[in-house]
Amino acid sequence: MDMQGKIALVTAAASGAGRAGALILAREGAAVAVVDQNEAGAKAVVDEIKRGGGRALALAGDLRDDKFSRDIVAATVKEFGGLDCVWNHLGIPGPSVIDDLEGWDLSVDLNLRSQLITTNAALAQMTARRKGSILFTASTSGLVGSPWSPTYSAAKAGVIGLARALAKRHAKDGVRVNAICPGAIDTPMLRALTMATILLGCTCMAPIASAASALVARSMAASMAGAAATTMGASLVTRTATPRAGATSASSACLSRRRRTTSPTRPAAS
Repeated sequence: MDMQGKIALVTAAASGAGRAGALILAREGAAVAVVDQNEAGAKAVVDEIKRGGGRALALAGDLRDDKFSRDIVAATVKEFGGLDCVWNHLGIPGPSVIDDLEGWDLSVDLNLRSQLITTNAALAQMTARRKGSILFTASTSGLVGSPWSPTYSAAKAGVIGLARALAKRHAKDGVRVNAICPGAIDTPMLRALTMATILLGCTCMAPIASAASALVARSMAASMAGAAATTMGASLVTRTATPRAGATSASSACLSRRRRTTSPTRPAAS
């Protein structure tokens, strides 16, 4: 893939797949805005990129703040002179009970609302230039539902719906919009949920966080680089799950198109 001269913005980029994606984009030649609530973590990623000869900018703040969600786009454009790609990677687990309305609000704010606000700001830049790529991190939970968090499943289903709708709306503007749907990855964020997940019958989780994160990041980079330049409104399923004892075997390290569309000028119906 070739990202030479491109400008990318990645949210939740201080660790995990977000960090891996930011490093891949920089290694392929892109200037990268690294966004995260963890200021020290974001700066560490930027320092690593710069040590490798790349260009990067750390932007730290809370994406529940609508102003910050918009301002990260303006700051990226000011620093690098434009914006070609946005990876809305931010996400948090949702509450396990359906009557936790405070947890519902937090999950929807971070998994969906903040991404809409950042994307809207980015679209103003991309439609004016008539080119760009936007990618959302959704989840297989948004496709098939998760027994441990209906709230999370609903928010991620919303992300998938948003991606498909925006793809249709902005195909005429030269902007590609897609979503990537990873399975469960054994990271610190999910370890607190592991026992509940097992008890509720979800028996597959990728045990090697670094390998799974790298797969997600590679899938992201290929999508944003235009390796599938005619793909619009797709939900790309990243099969990261490795079977546990007694579980049905699943293919690992495989990227498949959950839904395929045609050219940017004529996206197919979802």
